[in-house]
Amino acid sequence: MSILDLFRLDGKTAIVTGGGRGLGRYMAEALADAGAKVVLCSRKLDACQQVKTEIEEKGGQALALACDVTCPEEVERVVTAAEETFGGVDIVINNSGATWGAPPEKMPLDKFERVMDVNVKGVFLMSQAAGKRMITQGKGGRIINIASVAGLVGGHPDYIQTVGYHSSKGAVITMTKDLATSWARYGIRVNAIAPGWFPSKMSRPLLEAFEEKMLSHIPMARFGRPEDIKGVAVFLASPAAAYMTGQVVVVDGGATAW
Repeated sequence: MSILDLFRLDGKTAIVTGGGRGLGRYMAEALADAGAKVVLCSRKLDACQQVKTEIEEKGGQALALACDVTCPEEVERVVTAAEETFGGVDIVINNSGATWGAPPEKMPLDKFERVMDVNVKGVFLMSQAAGKRMITQGKGGRIINIASVAGLVGGHPDYIQTVGYHSSKGAVITMTKDLATSWARYGIRVNAIAPGWFPSKMSRPLLEAFEEKMLSHIPMARFGRPEDIKGVAVFLASPAAAYMTGQVVVVDGGATAW
């Protein structure tokens, strides 16, 4: 086996939540390029179908499904469809997310609860549903939770106040560690990626409004690019990371190293 073979995902099936745009799209494309069959799901089915078409045009295999990750029945439907279409579930990337900005003293409770629902409950439901299948299959598996540097530090009050988002990503990091220790005996590896600032539909307005100030807080003085997240996702999903579980890989241009 060559060193590059350690990064191949041939014969594997991956579910990517929020796979129709932003980081989810980049990671889904990367897994497909590495040989995986990809199940793309999000509330925005049209976006997932577009990514499916692009993956298939490059010779890959993909399935697009609508899914609200806070709904157990819809999550179960996605996992079942992955089994029935591609024969199993080997990899999950929990990427779906939500946010809401307001100072903590003014944060509407319903918005805080919605963010926690999507970012924490959604990660748990998909991990639980897929984890059960991985245990039954007896072949192990990989779960990659998309956390954030927001789960490691507080927000800068000059340009970001999202207490629900920060709280939820801290919970995702702790959940990652708990699932990792609980399921290691089954050969299921659970790790997290904590991205810094990447342009996306969610972050772009903020990046455009405060670009100069935000870049001054990043040692590498730039925002993340698609390739910056693609390689990390493939690494954690592949045999190259076979001895890693319960870890958080920070991809932030050095922002948390100050």
